[in-house]
Amino acid sequence: MAGSRRARDGDASPLRLIVVAVVLIGLVLVSLRLLPGSPLASAATAKWGDPSAPVDRAATAPPDRSSRPSPTTSPSPSPSLEPLPFADKQIDLDIEGWYAWSVLDTRTGKIIGSKNMDETNTTASLIKAWIVADYLRRADEDGQTPSDAKLADATRIIRDSDNTRAEQFYNSVGRSASIKRLISICKTTDSSVAADGGWSRTALSPRDTARLGACISDGRAAGPKWTKWLVNEMRLVRGAGDFGIRKAFPETERKKIAIKNGWIDRTKEQEMHINCLAIGDNWTMGVMVRYPINMGYEYGMKNCQKITEAVLRSTT
Repeated sequence: MAGSRRARDGDASPLRLIVVAVVLIGLVLVSLRLLPGSPLASAATAKWGDPSAPVDRAATAPPDRSSRPSPTTSPSPSPSLEPLPFADKQIDLDIEGWYAWSVLDTRTGKIIGSKNMDETNTTASLIKAWIVADYLRRADEDGQTPSDAKLADATRIIRDSDNTRAEQFYNSVGRSASIKRLISICKTTDSSVAADGGWSRTALSPRDTARLGACISDGRAAGPKWTKWLVNEMRLVRGAGDFGIRKAFPETERKKIAIKNGWIDRTKEQEMHINCLAIGDNWTMGVMVRYPINMGYEYGMKNCQKITEAVLRSTT
């Protein structure tokens, strides 16, 4: 029995030697990793965070950027709009009586003008542009197309300021109800229906005149079908009604500017009322003057142009 036990003990001796050898080798390797100058030392210290040790960036995980604020992207600046040909300034002209003016930038809706641009004047024939627009829009809304004869009448109202035809159109659109639609559709703030219900004594201010121009230009007044037609007719105003705002521009530009003017002698008030509406590429303008009746029409017609010239930007 004793002999067989010794034999089993002898068989286990080599295994113990192997275990001991492995332990010793492990201790040696640990010693080398911690020993300064050892080739294994740099890798070990780098792994455990020695700031002086080189780091293999490819072998390390990417830094966590989730807690960092994302870079702010500045919005691209919007291109600046080309200035309108008018200066935002107050003018003091040697003009008899009352005058006021206003310009609306149809790109932004900004309105500039004289300090009294909210004061009103009776429109006279200027309002005919709205009457024709209201007629055309309502016809289209009712699914009707005006006859060639009616369009010819509309042309005479706009180009030649025909009073008889204007009265006929005004009756067909409900008279003062049409002016109430102007106030609602064109978002005017100073306008009012005439006490007698007539179109000639409709009250507009220069800034509401500019708003009416914008209302015609953007299609609210005449509707999508007839706006281009109406604006073109207003560019073709001729004869006695061709005066005022567009005359202040170089002749090459005038044909692009749509207008509708009004002029009347008010015997009750003993005043001349002269009014000018113009529609340009990016702007609309209203100019109004009022002065003693004995000074005649031409005085006011020239002053509509003079006021416009005074607020035009200098091109020199």
